[in-house]
Amino acid sequence: MPRRARPTDRPKLPDRKFGNVTVQQFINKVMRDGKRSTAEGIVYDAVERAEQATRKPAVEVFETALKNATPLLEVKPRRVGGATYQVPVEIPPARRGSLAMRWLIQSARKRPGKSMAEKLAGELMDAMNNTGAAVRRKEETHKMAEANKAFSHYKW
Repeated sequence: MPRRARPTDRPKLPDRKFGNVTVQQFINKVMRDGKRSTAEGIVYDAVERAEQATRKPAVEVFETALKNATPLLEVKPRRVGGATYQVPVEIPPARRGSLAMRWLIQSARKRPGKSMAEKLAGELMDAMNNTGAAVRRKEETHKMAEANKAFSHYKW
């Protein structure tokens, strides 16, 4: 990180199909080895499958799944007088979305299934219904933050 000026945020471009910035960020997270067209195909196919299964608009399914997997609190280690405390802190908005996307993709990759699009569609539908591995991970993070609420006065 630079010592002087903070780096400026570059403008985020929307995706081709839905014109949604969040979907484009999700495609970028799914992408491996610079294979954008493959990642786009996976995400669009997964969202389409979820749309057909739930009979709701594709972007609405995606946004709801992402919102349900988004954490609000996390714990950060803070060293005070030789002891390390897990201090609950609120997550900045940019990191919230990034964590939610990362967790959705990781849990989709671990699912059993034939194609990545199939696995991602299943994970999106599960997250939309407040079930699934990504939502469970969010709840675990919140539980940990709640359990360590006593150390919240160590925030810096």
